Amino acid sequence: MNTNNSEFITVTIDKSHIITIGERLYTESIEFVREIVNNAYDADATLVEIIIGEDIIEIRDNGSGMDRDGLRQYFNIGSQQKLYSPKSPVYGRDRIGQFGIGKFATLSAAKRFEVITKNGDFVGRVIFDKEEWEKAENVWQLPFEILPPDFRKTDGTTVMLAGLNKKFDPKDIEAKIIEGTPLKAPHFRVRLNGHTITPRSLSGHRIPFLEGTPFGPITGEIIILPETASSIKELGIEIKVKQVTVRREFFGMETWGKTMARIAGEVNADFLLITSDRTGFIKDSPEYEAFLNVMRRVIGDVKNILQKLSGKKEGRKVSRALKEALQKIYKALVANPDLSPFGTFPVGEETKGIGGAAMTAKETVPNVSTVPTDQTVKSEEPKKKRKKKPKVKQLTPNAVIKRMKFGDIGVSICVDSFGEDGAEVFSEETTIYINRDHPLYKRESSKIDTHILNLARLITQEISLMKDPKNPRQAFERQSKLLRDAFIDKNV
Repeated sequence: MNTNNSEFITVTIDKSHIITIGERLYTESIEFVREIVNNAYDADATLVEIIIGEDIIEIRDNGSGMDRDGLRQYFNIGSQQKLYSPKSPVYGRDRIGQFGIGKFATLSAAKRFEVITKNGDFVGRVIFDKEEWEKAENVWQLPFEILPPDFRKTDGTTVMLAGLNKKFDPKDIEAKIIEGTPLKAPHFRVRLNGHTITPRSLSGHRIPFLEGTPFGPITGEIIILPETASSIKELGIEIKVKQVTVRREFFGMETWGKTMARIAGEVNADFLLITSDRTGFIKDSPEYEAFLNVMRRVIGDVKNILQKLSGKKEGRKVSRALKEALQKIYKALVANPDLSPFGTFPVGEETKGIGGAAMTAKETVPNVSTVPTDQTVKSEEPKKKRKKKPKVKQLTPNAVIKRMKFGDIGVSICVDSFGEDGAEVFSEETTIYINRDHPLYKRESSKIDTHILNLARLITQEISLMKDPKNPRQAFERQSKLLRDAFIDKNV
């Protein structure tokens, strides 16, 4: 080291505070990597290179670098400089770094922390040695060396962490960079051991939103993941300030059970006040209260959309199973007309008995009587009055309804939600209601074969009771015979 060109930077902070900052506030010393990358972003860097070796971590960028005063500010904990100039000069970026304490997290990870920076003709190097620090009193000086202008070719800063006493997994660092740095910003890229780190990409039903508050806008996107892509590893919505994730929140979703694992996404609110350790928010502030009110509405909308999506999928599943169950029951009734409560089957009706599935009662297939076209005949014969169809008591928009017709008579089947404590199945006139919330129904509906069999069991039970409701023993015997003929292929 050329002592003629050496100066000193005096760090004036109580040593106990350094210990707190370095080893308590930052429980993961990996946090310092995130802060250094964000410092590079603030300095208008377009590329940050992170190199992880056995005993060293090096982070270098091509930003504007620091001059002499900039270096002094760099080691001034709690500097307000970025508050006075919140925008970067080249790309107009909202500056992220604020407290400048992440570098001291290295105290629990390595023996030596070194910074080399170039800004124009100025090149400087500062060395932070842990052993020297331990020897010093509450005030100590960091060696500050002025280097030749050609020591580094381009402007920018290099930070090296040497003498590691713990190993850093590149996957952990990549995860921290993805979560805690503005990778989606234009003209900004981060590479780790030669690999470009890309933002996390999720597929699913996307719900973008933009809401205003007295303190500023709230923007974001919630994603409802497919059931196969749900994960319990990273639960909650990422809350970002200046494109950096501060923490994840559930906003009441913790009461949703397993469904919560299908919700992912992020929300950006740059006006939120952050705690000094950058791990949370000042929740007793009007800013956070306004933010929370917006997010409650957003999550309420997400819940409604999720229920509709789940209902449509479940509806299609129930519709298929119900159609097949009714086809089997219809054939069994045709083969056993004496067991039918609907009278004799019209000839040629064997394949025409199943009506369409519907999400609402209005879409069920109506019974239409055949009316002669000859006017003379019509004048001689009085018109037949259409029989009124029983009203279907539809409780939810996701009810699945089908009608099984026997000439002018038939039965309507409504699969809907009646609560876990509700009856498994019940009838009103010629409408059979099946409770999809019942624990037995839920258990049997997990597989298609058992689902069809269970639906057939419930429907034949009610049809058999319609034949003679006063004699349940005979109804049970009729049901047994109908189920047997519905599911046993006589041709085998």
